[in-house]
Amino acid sequence: MSTELRNEAAPRWKGHAVLILCFVAIVFDGYDLVVYGSTVPTILKFQDWGVTPGQAGLIGSLALVGMLIGTLSVGILTDKLGRRRIMLACIAWFSTCMLLTAFAPSAEVFGFLRFLTGLGLGGIVPTCIALTVEYARKERRQIANAVMFSGYSVGGVGASLLAINLLQHIDFRWMYAIGALPLVTLLPIAWKLLPESVAYLARKQRIEEAKATADRYGLVYSDIVTAEDVKTGAEAPKSAMKTLFTRKWVRSTILFALANFCGLLLVYGLNTWLPQIMRQAGFQLGDALTFLLVLNAGAIVGSISASVLADKIGIRKVVTASFLLAFVAILMLSLQLPLAMLLVIVAFAGLGSVGTQILVGGYCATHYPQSLSATALSWSLGIGRIGAICGPLIGGLIAGMAFGWQLNFYMFAAFAVIGAIVVFSVPKLTDK
Repeated sequence: MSTELRNEAAPRWKGHAVLILCFVAIVFDGYDLVVYGSTVPTILKFQDWGVTPGQAGLIGSLALVGMLIGTLSVGILTDKLGRRRIMLACIAWFSTCMLLTAFAPSAEVFGFLRFLTGLGLGGIVPTCIALTVEYARKERRQIANAVMFSGYSVGGVGASLLAINLLQHIDFRWMYAIGALPLVTLLPIAWKLLPESVAYLARKQRIEEAKATADRYGLVYSDIVTAEDVKTGAEAPKSAMKTLFTRKWVRSTILFALANFCGLLLVYGLNTWLPQIMRQAGFQLGDALTFLLVLNAGAIVGSISASVLADKIGIRKVVTASFLLAFVAILMLSLQLPLAMLLVIVAFAGLGSVGTQILVGGYCATHYPQSLSATALSWSLGIGRIGAICGPLIGGLIAGMAFGWQLNFYMFAAFAVIGAIVVFSVPKLTDK
């Protein structure tokens, strides 16, 4: 147990600055996720492009292929470049690509720019989670991660509201121009205020700088850096990626990748196709987009409440229960129920899908030592992006078939059960 004292004189705003910066970055990541789902019905009706449901699913997956490559690349580069430089580069890249998307002249160019946007967005999530957890007090890491990651759903709600109010009056491509705002808002502030990772500095043998940074932000250095992290010479730790596949960590590494696969399949599948599925079920466009808004609003409230519970009874139990909640709620969406009841069920589905993915990220970040957390998150989220790619693709294929709109919900519910089994199988660690 650590005997180091915390610097209580550290300004409170410094401790919150990292969380706020990461929150805002995640808001735009969430906006990008939902803006495509919000514009899919309009894209399908845009005669100049002649996009089919299957092609719309493919375009949705192109951004996710980019995210997969971007996320895995960050896992390799974070040991060399540090989390601060990765974060700044990713913000600049995806914002520029979002701006270019607004001027796409064809479906082919639009899809290519979605892929390029994904490359930048791929590094945002693992870096934000790792920095937020590292710069939070040890006993508050789950709630800090949930508050930060609720920005994902805030961005989703914002995209839904803008779509409901603007899509009837403007070209759908202008919805993507809004995603370029971080270039002139977030990036300059992050450049000035975002600190480097304490764990990265220690691993690079910049010990005094690491300790000074921890002290400046009111953190306990030994809560972040272990003796193993700062060994040199022959005893120096292996690269983070190699360490993840040592006997101690390999089972967790594989299971977290599978958990992210299931979680991201639900998140991207539902956010891409929920409006169109509900239109097939007989709802008007406004009501169909409202389902998307409620899905993400439910995730905000649910994930923060669940994370408070996780800090008390354990994250593993809460994530398992959240996946099971997703199973029940998604299955109920296939029933012919009144609109008001369906909206309540969608809110619970939001906790079980988007909210559960937030919890999975927090679980992964706190399961490993801080020196491994960014790479572990990049690996598991990178492999998980395959699920994010599959969600829109499978949804598009089913939407183009004549098997009924309910089949999509049955498929999503099945992956929720698989996710619960996977998370329940993650080993408990008595000594990290």
